[in-house]
Amino acid sequence: MAKVEYADAIKTVSGALTRINKKSPHAADQKMVLATHRVAETTSKDCSRIYLRGLQSVTRKTAVSEDELALRQRFAAVGTAVAARAKDLSKITTDQQNFLAQKDLPNGKKTMKSYLWSLELAAYDQAHNG
Repeated sequence: MAKVEYADAIKTVSGALTRINKKSPHAADQKMVLATHRVAETTSKDCSRIYLRGLQSVTRKTAVSEDELALRQRFAAVGTAVAARAKDLSKITTDQQNFLAQKDLPNGKKTMKSYLWSLELAAYDQAHNG
């Protein structure tokens, strides 16, 4: 059995170490390696896990619903609008001032990007829902 020892400086590992190349003709033979590691405050040394997943466990089994397609379209449209707004020189100063004014309020957005997302999401929802 193999053993992995992480350096003392590594506190956590989480995610895919290798991925499946779905475009490859050998995709069905490939395995995805997922690893988790954390430093626990318990006496147990069993804080690391490694999982192997094949293509069958990664491939979607249900069809994409209309609601999911609408959410994907909404996300893409708002993401494009946020990127455009972040580069729009006529709005940058006003957006920065408004962001700083709301930042420390309860439920205020803590990053400029999340603030722009909230503005563009509200504008998208207003334009498409009435």
